[in-house]
Amino acid sequence: MKLRLGIPKGSLQEATLQLFAQAGLSIHTSSRSYFASTGDPEIECMLIRAQEMARYVEHGALDAGLTGLDWVIESGLDVIAVCDLIYAKQSRGKVRWVLAVPEDSTYEKPEDLSGKIIATELVNVTKHYFAERNVGVHVEFSWGATEVKPPMLADAIVEVTETGSSLRANHLRIMDTVLESNTQIIANKSSYADCGKRRKIENLALMLRGAIEAKDRVGLMLNVRKEDLDCVLAVLPALKRPTISTLSDPEWLAVNTVIEESLAWQVIPRLKEANAQGIVEYPLNKVVM
Repeated sequence: MKLRLGIPKGSLQEATLQLFAQAGLSIHTSSRSYFASTGDPEIECMLIRAQEMARYVEHGALDAGLTGLDWVIESGLDVIAVCDLIYAKQSRGKVRWVLAVPEDSTYEKPEDLSGKIIATELVNVTKHYFAERNVGVHVEFSWGATEVKPPMLADAIVEVTETGSSLRANHLRIMDTVLESNTQIIANKSSYADCGKRRKIENLALMLRGAIEAKDRVGLMLNVRKEDLDCVLAVLPALKRPTISTLSDPEWLAVNTVIEESLAWQVIPRLKEANAQGIVEYPLNKVVM
């Protein structure tokens, strides 16, 4: 059995390849080919633009693929949403498609754009957004460089952003959020009905989610006397509950937990003050919930 998997080519490609590597599956790409090899002989990868992924998954050319929720909604195609993977090009957060206008314009709300030209790659979603508000606009497909089109080529745009820095650099201000989006694993219906392929897809989703959960987290293990355990536990912001086990000396316990990496700077000195000993911080590859 071979699972044909689509990897998003373009802005999300590098972040996706890094995520797979952290999950334990290396994907080897070539600038001369749209096909990629993997460390798993049962998985074949193909680099496909995120905007087209749902089409090839729905048609069955691919069994599954990673793409944005935005492009699934935009396509209107019938695919299985296996799971959400909250990561983006620059961050672990979601991205937003926003309605933006020139910062010196008089437009204050979507209704002010009645009869105006809106440039975007996300045409169908944008049309639906304005139709819901009974605002008649002319939505034009943008082939790229959308931020530079107002005010000469369009009155407003609907564009994707993580931080808003590109919009500000082009003297645009955000009027409203049209859609929040994140990466998803999607699957072909027939492929997902196949027990072998479904198991492979779900195992892939499990490992990728585990890699995402591990990002920006570290493990902590330490030893503590039983009499000091409550003070140590009061310091730890545990993922759920820390693991506590006995040592060869019955008066001592071992504590193991997971914390946000940014908190280690504050937590470790406080653990030492609470009489913890042998404190070890270690990196994580996956956290499977």
